[in-house]
Amino acid sequence: MRVLVVEDETLMADAIVEGLRRESLAVDVAYDGDAALERLGVNAYDVVVLDRDLPGVSGDEICQGLAGGDTRVLMLTAAGDLADRVAGLSLGADDYLPKPFAFLELVARVRALGRRARPATPPVLARQGISLDPSRREVFRDGRYVALSRKEFAVLEELLRAAGAVVSAEDLLERAWDENIDPFTNVVRVTMMTLRRKLGTPVVIDTVPGVGYRIP
Repeated sequence: MRVLVVEDETLMADAIVEGLRRESLAVDVAYDGDAALERLGVNAYDVVVLDRDLPGVSGDEICQGLAGGDTRVLMLTAAGDLADRVAGLSLGADDYLPKPFAFLELVARVRALGRRARPATPPVLARQGISLDPSRREVFRDGRYVALSRKEFAVLEELLRAAGAVVSAEDLLERAWDENIDPFTNVVRVTMMTLRRKLGTPVVIDTVPGVGYRIP
């Protein structure tokens, strides 16, 4: 899942970003509305965590621009009264969370919106003896627990969500890493090697030369 956090309070923004990355999400950050628009113009995001009160382009304007698209918006604001929530939702926000908030609730709402941004998938993803539970962040292979790093987990989740289709290395970089990753890095190949080793035999991740990877 690719997330953009737009928040002008840098300490809060960085805390949200770090927390979401610990949940195996690919997260970018913008500290004002203008930077947010630049990132939205370049990258495709499943969810935008959007502060309503921003310097430059306002959160309201950004929200209106995203309304009706594939990106889901979780709006944050210091004002939590009913009128303010209604106003935010009327701008096109998909969900609304007043500050201060519990981080676990933020994660739950982001994941719920991410599910709505994609075709429906079962709560537990399963294929070729592998089962992956996104909410518990657990993976099993033929009943054996498999301990994965955050990036290995994110890559495996993308492959399972593809339901047998080929996923390119570029798509994996887009969805499992963030904008700071070098597009010419071999990190996908290295991650795939360790993921295959941890999943054990028989090998279930195929390489399609010149195209990408899949779990058939």
